[in-house]
Amino acid sequence: QVQLRESGGGSVQPGGSLRLSCEATGTTHSVCYMSWFRQTPGKESERVAMASIPNGNPTYADSVKGRFVASQTVGNKALYLSLQMDSLKPEDTASYYCTARRCGAVQDTDWGQGTQVAVSS
Repeated sequence: QVQLRESGGGSVQPGGSLRLSCEATGTTHSVCYMSWFRQTPGKESERVAMASIPNGNPTYADSVKGRFVASQTVGNKALYLSLQMDSLKPEDTASYYCTARRCGAVQDTDWGQGTQVAVSS
């Protein structure tokens, strides 16, 4: 199994920045992709960034291109995927989830508990 733990959410004013972090532990050798999703009540979830493991260049949703940057680190016993969020907008307010997709799977297989991001003045 793969366990995912997010941290770094919070409240910020429009134009501000936050950095989210995700740590994946467990059978991380089986992970081929990690992503950040976000979910707002009443809306479909959105994959904001995705990176192939190891060393893949992240891809981004159009809504966050140029403002969000995902970075991965591969450790001996854990994987890390951070999300630097700049120029935040009120519409970025959501619950953000870190996910992992095991090799050979067609959908994400493991989800974290999520962290809240609120952008308001």
